[in-house]
Amino acid sequence: MGTPLGLWKQPACRCRAWGGLAVLVAAMVLPSLAFAASVPPTTVRTAVDAGPPAAAIPIADVVVARLDSDPVPARIIAGEFDDSFLTRPDAVIRETEQSPRWWRITVGHAMAAELRPQLVVQAPYLTLVEAWAPGKALPIRRAMIGRDADLTFSTRALVVPMTAGLAAGDVIYLRVHALGAVPMPVSIEPLARVHRADLVHVAWRTAILVSLALLALLALGFWWGIGERSYGYLLLTLLAQGAFFAISGGEVRMLPGLAEIAGGDLRIVRLFGLVAALSSLVFLIHYLDLRVRQPRLTRVLVGCGAVLMLLALATLAGSANWIAIVANATLLVATGAVLWAAIMGSLQRQRSAYFVLLSWLPMLALLFVRIGELYGLWLAPAWVGHAFPASFVLSGLVIMIGLSDSLLQLRRDRDRVSRLARFDALTGAMSRPALEARLEACVAEAHERGVALSLVFFDVDRFKRINDDYGHQVGDSCLKIVVMRTRNRLRTYDMIGRWGGDEMVVVLPDTRLGEALGVAENLRSAINCRPLSIDGNLFEASISLGVAELAAGETAEHLLERADAALYSSKSAGRDRVTGHDPRVTGSHPRFVATPK
Repeated sequence: MGTPLGLWKQPACRCRAWGGLAVLVAAMVLPSLAFAASVPPTTVRTAVDAGPPAAAIPIADVVVARLDSDPVPARIIAGEFDDSFLTRPDAVIRETEQSPRWWRITVGHAMAAELRPQLVVQAPYLTLVEAWAPGKALPIRRAMIGRDADLTFSTRALVVPMTAGLAAGDVIYLRVHALGAVPMPVSIEPLARVHRADLVHVAWRTAILVSLALLALLALGFWWGIGERSYGYLLLTLLAQGAFFAISGGEVRMLPGLAEIAGGDLRIVRLFGLVAALSSLVFLIHYLDLRVRQPRLTRVLVGCGAVLMLLALATLAGSANWIAIVANATLLVATGAVLWAAIMGSLQRQRSAYFVLLSWLPMLALLFVRIGELYGLWLAPAWVGHAFPASFVLSGLVIMIGLSDSLLQLRRDRDRVSRLARFDALTGAMSRPALEARLEACVAEAHERGVALSLVFFDVDRFKRINDDYGHQVGDSCLKIVVMRTRNRLRTYDMIGRWGGDEMVVVLPDTRLGEALGVAENLRSAINCRPLSIDGNLFEASISLGVAELAAGETAEHLLERADAALYSSKSAGRDRVTGHDPRVTGSHPRFVATPK
């Protein structure tokens, strides 16, 4: 019963079942920035220094008792049922029925009227409390939302003034109408301490709400800007969970019209919780890539999502107890499946799984503490009230970083593939498609600006013989050395690409034919200046080159054809030489320009 499994194995009462559902809703949205805690998400005890010993009555000095019936108030106030109240072991109201029940608060220490004592019922959720102060015949009604809300205090607690002061042994009767089995600590505090605790509570709530809003805006921006679906799923989860958070936490009361509609309707809270859990499942399936990596778990999660969708539709029709029970079981299965998927993904070194585990583990630890408190196993330390919602913010940041990491990894993969497409894997020179595209751009620019552009087309002489005599590995190394020596003789803005096999193309922007012939001669001498030594083999290597300058109105294809024709002329003339194709010469007879002799 101290574990989440107990939430659906022991559906003892309607309100407790819904309490477990709300806790599990929070668990399901951990990796997707679910900032609403179990039930209620943040209206929990606030860690505030008590100050001087007389500043407040400790919780242990307030005795709480419960009556499991709802007689008329006059009989309760008259004391007819005092012997029927059962004293609780702690100063916490845990109402297990959704119909009104009576609670008796016995004051242990006196508190003077000058201190302005207040009855404080913390973590009220959607609870309506009617309080009868000592000696008063009429009650004071308090609720977090609606006409009975006291907007002079925060949503941390329901506060009832005890204006006449309190004496030791005074009795305060409460008629509690709770919609959820939420532990509500009860204390008597001076007004100054109540306000101080409210300030701390509001500060934490504001920080969390602002963080939620900023993360939602980031998700919207990324989704709109780059079209990544993960951010869209995350945004949907944030919107649904934000509504759940505002309604269950009481902030919705700042919007009177909406507060009247949603504030007191348990179905609305359930609906937003179920939508948040459903969208979180979709997000996790996509983020962890479960359809590819773990298809069986994907089928389990898809089935859970279908059940949650049906439950959301059923919630619109009513607030039957079985909805919470089925939702508990469904969310337990889904939570286990996601946790298993994250663990398996981490073992397979899946980066997204690391981020899911990192965001889940602190949440699960605090969730375990909250579940134990929900079922009366213990009273959680006061700091949990801040740590729990703060851990949601931390989880949201971790997931946002994880999504950004995934995008960066995709970008790195894209850049790597792009580089492989743009550059030849063997030689490091530009690939033929990339070279063609760049040459087209250079030709268009040269025509537009009226500047020169020349092309050098060359290949390795007798390259087939090198492959045959020394092997293809030596031939590959030969091409690498040729490209390396060639690149070392070029300017930074010149381009070299592998056209195919041992054929290379050099693009020389802002270069006339005469200058290009000199560059080509320089390239030729860079290759044949000394033998190549590869794997213990020493042999001579040379290249034949053809050069052409871009003519007015000429296309890149025609420029390549003329350079290729010049290369063919170099081959025919005996290899290891440079031939230039003068654009002023018509026909298929390139002008012989240079020879190494």
